[in-house]
Amino acid sequence: MTRSEQRARTHQTLLDATVACLVKFGYAGTTTQRVQERAGVSRGALLHHFGSKADLFVAAIHYIAEQQLAQVRLAGADSRRQLVTALREAMSGPLFLAGLELWLGARTDLALRAALLPAERELGRELRTAFESTGDDRVGYESLLMLLRGLALTSILRDDTTVADAVVDRWFDRLG
Repeated sequence: MTRSEQRARTHQTLLDATVACLVKFGYAGTTTQRVQERAGVSRGALLHHFGSKADLFVAAIHYIAEQQLAQVRLAGADSRRQLVTALREAMSGPLFLAGLELWLGARTDLALRAALLPAERELGRELRTAFESTGDDRVGYESLLMLLRGLALTSILRDDTTVADAVVDRWFDRLG
């Protein structure tokens, strides 16, 4: 393995460890020490890739957004229903929970908020473009995101998706 490949692998391992720590310990409980231990790397390796906790979280924000976009792209959403299904899947699971922790942290951490905004705007632009290609408008898109975020939050305390499925179906009925 080349040095470049090793660096890329370590970088990826650190980002995966950060996501896992955000999910397990939350924003406040995710420390560089925990990320380092979870990744199984030295302190020097962590600092080589990310000079500070803020740098690590900024990279995590971009990583999460990229992974969510990749999920939507992989779904090959050719119709509104496929796109909504892909978005709903991207807005669940560990990536969503890690992103949610960063969103909540950004509420009071202005530097984190400033770092989060560009990644979220980029994600939003690409998703909006995909959504508009299905013939829908901005209000339809924004209402969908708000709905899916609410459903994702609700799913933290609910295991049964029956009501959530019915809510999404109702959204489709209302948008025509």
